[in-house]
Amino acid sequence: MIYASDLDRTLIYSLGALGVPEDTPGLVPAEIIEGVTRSYISRGALKLLQELTADIIFMPVTTRTIAEYKRINLFQETLIPDYAVTSNGGNILVNGVVDQKWRSQIGRLVLQHSADAEEVRQIVRSVVRTEWIISERYCDELFYTYMVYRDLLPLDEINHMSERLHRIGWRVSLQGRKLYVVPEAVNKSDAIIHVRRTVRSEPMVASGDSLLDKSLLESADYAIAPCHGEIFAEQQATQVKLKYPFTECRGIFAGDEIMRYVQKIYHNLSTLGVGPQ
Repeated sequence: MIYASDLDRTLIYSLGALGVPEDTPGLVPAEIIEGVTRSYISRGALKLLQELTADIIFMPVTTRTIAEYKRINLFQETLIPDYAVTSNGGNILVNGVVDQKWRSQIGRLVLQHSADAEEVRQIVRSVVRTEWIISERYCDELFYTYMVYRDLLPLDEINHMSERLHRIGWRVSLQGRKLYVVPEAVNKSDAIIHVRRTVRSEPMVASGDSLLDKSLLESADYAIAPCHGEIFAEQQATQVKLKYPFTECRGIFAGDEIMRYVQKIYHNLSTLGVGPQ
């Protein structure tokens, strides 16, 4: 069985996303930079993840850049996955090394199906004023990330911008204070489907919280999302019934519920003779 999961606000949580005080019992540092803990995982979620990785294939699937992923101590020292999808699907790491064939394929698809990155930047900057932006980055030569003052953003204008960019092959996702602008070809679903073919292991369980995770969850056989983030907010607004459940808990301890769900699926499949592969 494969378990493919988004990281931030799904399994690991920055200080602003914890939902509980930092000194709450049961928090384990996941990412430490210059002696300062930047994100945590719950002890319960980590314990279940470690137990399961003895029998399943665990793959982190993150919008983080390669460098940002590699600074997560948890996945470099404590629990080291053979495969990881970074850059929102733009890069696949195999034993920590970039799959150059996949990266080249993605580059070609972006050129074929999406507008030029500089054209997109001009559209974004025509809507998002300089004073609303804390920082701007072009990540791994693939997509833009803007750190913004979210309260200042006119959401109607952002939605109109999103529709305009969608017509030229780019997608927009607003997650907390981060505004992502990503080419259509750079997505988690295609990357994980490629890895699934490579490892030849079925079925797959997935988890994630943002709209950039929707394709990942929809491509999985089983999925779960925390009751915070864009997917949950969209479901609450539209009341469209999804094929996967949400956790009852918000914040870092949603990770415990997610891992219990993955464990339950694994045990059920094992009982049916489907699980360990």
